[in-house]
Amino acid sequence: MAKKSKTSAPRGKSLRSQLWFDNPENPGMTALYLERYLNFGLTSKELRSGKPIVGIAQTGSDLSPCNRHHIELAHRVREGIRSAGGIAFEFPMHPIQETGKRPTAALDRNLAYLGLVEVLYGYPLDGVVLMTGCDKTTPACLMAAATVNLPAIVLSGGPMLNGWWKGERCGSGMAVWKAREELAAGRIGDQEFLEIASASAPSAGHCNTMGTASTMNALAEALGMSLPGCAAIPAPYRERGQMAYETGVRAVEIVHEDLKPSDILTRKAFENTIIANSAIGGSTNAPVHINAIARHIGVNLTIEDWEKHGYDVPLLVNMQPAGKYLGEEYFRAGGLPAVMHELMKAKRIHADALTINGKTMGENVKRTQSQDADVIQPYGKPMKKQAGFLVLKGNLFDSAIMKTSVISEDFHKRYLSNPKDKNAFEGRAVVFDGPEDYHHRIDDPSLKIDQNTMLFVRGVGAIGYPGSAEVVNMQPPAALIKKGIMSLPCIGDGRQSGTSGSPSILNASPEAAAGGGLALLKTGDRVRIDLNKGSADILISKAELDQRRAALQKRGGYRYPASQTPWQEIQRGMVDQLADGMVLKPAVKYQRVAQRGGVPRDNH
Repeated sequence: MAKKSKTSAPRGKSLRSQLWFDNPENPGMTALYLERYLNFGLTSKELRSGKPIVGIAQTGSDLSPCNRHHIELAHRVREGIRSAGGIAFEFPMHPIQETGKRPTAALDRNLAYLGLVEVLYGYPLDGVVLMTGCDKTTPACLMAAATVNLPAIVLSGGPMLNGWWKGERCGSGMAVWKAREELAAGRIGDQEFLEIASASAPSAGHCNTMGTASTMNALAEALGMSLPGCAAIPAPYRERGQMAYETGVRAVEIVHEDLKPSDILTRKAFENTIIANSAIGGSTNAPVHINAIARHIGVNLTIEDWEKHGYDVPLLVNMQPAGKYLGEEYFRAGGLPAVMHELMKAKRIHADALTINGKTMGENVKRTQSQDADVIQPYGKPMKKQAGFLVLKGNLFDSAIMKTSVISEDFHKRYLSNPKDKNAFEGRAVVFDGPEDYHHRIDDPSLKIDQNTMLFVRGVGAIGYPGSAEVVNMQPPAALIKKGIMSLPCIGDGRQSGTSGSPSILNASPEAAAGGGLALLKTGDRVRIDLNKGSADILISKAELDQRRAALQKRGGYRYPASQTPWQEIQRGMVDQLADGMVLKPAVKYQRVAQRGGVPRDNH
């Protein structure tokens, strides 16, 4: 047998694509597969050369502006694949744009996942470059790669350049939440609101804040699935194109090495990721997506692990919404490698976790010190000493999370500083059934909303919305905003934008639509939240709670809007709760499909 080289199949192992294009046991089918793939200029010699065929999962399109520059970056990926001795096959993915898709982009995460699983398994691919960016594109790609388990590598698209408004940094997403407060207070008009929002998004790329997009791409790197330093490079920078080329090169190498997601996505990698998320001030959407990836690769990760491993991790990254700076400063300070360097020095991460470049996390980050101590701060002098998520439980829900890194001084003083009851608060509940109800009634004076009121929104989870909506970060009535009360305690069975600086209690599971305790809550109930005990309870007797539950069941359960499309109905029928990753329940049993599922049957 010929000596293994970078342009031939691994020693003793045929490439998967050869079962399509070079199968001597079935020349008739080989001819059928070959003839159509030659019709745009590829040659039979190329496809039968033993060169790896590497897919490029393209998430950019006109419908996905955060990822649109991937259309151009894919050329550099192709050049990297070609120079390393591979053949590139680019293909589109179902579009997912956070700010474009109604009712929510989260509805389409599992749909894009399913589509990519079928492409990776059913077509002649030996490996894949996953081109990620906007919030849900990253988990959709990683979930599919985990399920099929072909060699895969992530290329993120990078954040936009910094936004500026009147000499101040203007962060994407966060600028909208702040501007809507100014609008409600009457300090700006509609036109200025639009101008502020536009100023926050000045170039190609995803959010320049540490919202869900920057978080999930950083966490893809923390998992070990992208090359070191990939996530933080701003989209327009030359280094982004250079990273695209290097990713294409590495994609061919991992096929030869047979380095698969299952080799990298280990328990250690997921624990590193939870710790990294706290240190960067990452999005509250991260547990939903990371837990989903873990379930598809077969690692037992629970919502409780986020508090166990991540709560006492300090906040090191001074970046909006938890801090001051934006993506360009974060990149120049060293990005995720500099953060992981600080965490490794403090012995907080598993330095021996394998990554996609074939080296361990420790080897990758041992020399990547922060280049700006104000942006990426030392472990011993952090912005906050405990920056992770708290997991709350009680008769309202089995679990919900609260992001502690964004608890402001004002919020802490107002709700968590009672000397007789520290880190706990009680209040009267005002309940909204969906965002439409909230927007319609929030300024209704008959609700008597004051600074001691807790705002609840339900019917916005995986089933109820459907797909779970980013609507829990509810602002107070305009009358309170004008008095300087900018936030109230907010609780819900949906999510909120990762760019939001609100310390809401989110992702309540089970949701109201699945019979969770939020469905039993009534406006006027007293509710107690105790961060010391990790509890969240309606202050009523068990007998009263049981009576309400029996009455709800008699009425047929919590009512939510009817499905509007076939996919909404299909997903509602099989989707799991946010705490468990919002996965499709039947899908998680399909693991390592490329190894366990056998070769797909021929199509003729």
